Amino acid sequence: MNEVTTPPADHTIDARGLLCPEPLMIVRNKVREISSGEVVYIVATDPSTGRDFNNFCRFMGHELLAAKSSEDRFEYWIRKG
Repeated sequence: MNEVTTPPADHTIDARGLLCPEPLMIVRNKVREISSGEVVYIVATDPSTGRDFNNFCRFMGHELLAAKSSEDRFEYWIRKG
């Protein structure tokens, strides 16, 4: 298995234990207040976050830099567009 290279993050969001749509709303609000080019690292436990963050980045012009998952932990790095 290839190890995912994880970029440095400017901001961290711990969304563990939260269910859809809470993680997406928290990320959306954080991205609104940061500058273009800054990176947000998110850790979550809700499997729907993968779909949510992919769609969020695609529709809003942000970049999903990396995604990692284990049995019950999902990690994402999003760069604001």
